[in-house]
Amino acid sequence: MPHVATMMDALRARLDDRSATIAIAGLGYVGLPLAVEFARAGFRVTGIDPDAARVAAVRRGESHTADVPDADVAAQVQAGRLVAETEWAAAAGRDAFLICVPTPFTPNREPDLSFVRAAAEEIAGCLAPGRLVVLESTTYPGATEEILRPVLERGGLRVGRDLALAYSPERVDPGNRDFHVANTPKLVGGVTPTCTAVAQALYEKAVIKVVPVSSPRVAEMAKLLENIYRNVNIALVNELAMLCDRMKIDAWEVVEAAATKPFGFMSFQPGPGVGGHCIPVDPVYLAWKAREFYFYTNFITLAAEVNANMPYFVTEKLLRELAARGGRVPGGRVLLLGVAFKRNLGDVRNSPALKVVPLLREHGIEVAYHDPFVPRLRVGEDELRSEPLSPPVLSAADCVLIHTDHEAIDYAQVVAHARLVFDARNATRHVKTGRERIVRL
Repeated sequence: MPHVATMMDALRARLDDRSATIAIAGLGYVGLPLAVEFARAGFRVTGIDPDAARVAAVRRGESHTADVPDADVAAQVQAGRLVAETEWAAAAGRDAFLICVPTPFTPNREPDLSFVRAAAEEIAGCLAPGRLVVLESTTYPGATEEILRPVLERGGLRVGRDLALAYSPERVDPGNRDFHVANTPKLVGGVTPTCTAVAQALYEKAVIKVVPVSSPRVAEMAKLLENIYRNVNIALVNELAMLCDRMKIDAWEVVEAAATKPFGFMSFQPGPGVGGHCIPVDPVYLAWKAREFYFYTNFITLAAEVNANMPYFVTEKLLRELAARGGRVPGGRVLLLGVAFKRNLGDVRNSPALKVVPLLREHGIEVAYHDPFVPRLRVGEDELRSEPLSPPVLSAADCVLIHTDHEAIDYAQVVAHARLVFDARNATRHVKTGRERIVRL
């Protein structure tokens, strides 16, 4: 068998001249933008996804995420640089394998790495000497070496000798108009220095800056820190908002006032809770792994609890305000404006709305919603459909809850026609008339 330097040098040469081929496990919010960027850089990319509808859409040149225009997908598909398949047989013989699959938590709030394990098993069947495997999915420190490495080495190949293995955390921020795959610095931590160098050689072809770190564990922990940092600071302002509610102080005015300080303060906004894949999930992964070392992440766990409780606080305050103004509890009707976890997106993963809706129903409230990005919403066994936003729909609701502040919504018209507006996002801050009908978080 050729010496490791020969095999890895040959792989790096293929990466440098773009003749290397890439397989990406998962064509979701992380995998599709990455696939398009590598295809744009001149590589032939095969995306593997079990969702037949998603694969068919990519083949038609369509994107399921607003971060990637249809035209960008279509251009790479038509050029023959991007193909999508549902079966792993299409990935045989590829040079680099990138894992961008979901890593949720179980109902008992423990890491669920079943998708990572499944992808590793499939990749193991496609491997040959001189290949690169990179995990991008969120996980806990140690997962790359503890979960992937044994599976990949089962057939006799050895990481650092025959294979390069690294962790490079995704840094996708859905809806961010300024930062995307190409201009966001990329962390890379390989199992060995050679692994790091090979992974760096790959990402440098598509990303403006690659930052090597000493190990996968460092990269894995850095990924958790990035999102736990946000979770903790969001929890801080959410807890402040709950205190301000008791003290009859406008929390939004407090945050805006503090944000005028030009140093030592970064503004975070309160809201109905956190959603998406990373911010609610990352504290769970780190707290779970920390217990292996008899360490309890009390500060981080408390912040996660504060944010997890926000849908309950929002529901309680809405019902309190509704009752105080003569509204019907039970028997009332609440219209949610926006159910996505973030503005201008159709992503409902871990959205606080998935808690708010059943909580309101438990109090006998009929719930409807309008979201221009989410035509259908599954809550438990029920499927709701987005209602068209009109003056009759607004006035028919006892309360309109602004859950997600989509820019496409005319909030002045909402306030003009609604009986009561509970603004959990400060979306009505510029509305001048009808402010007596607005309650803010």
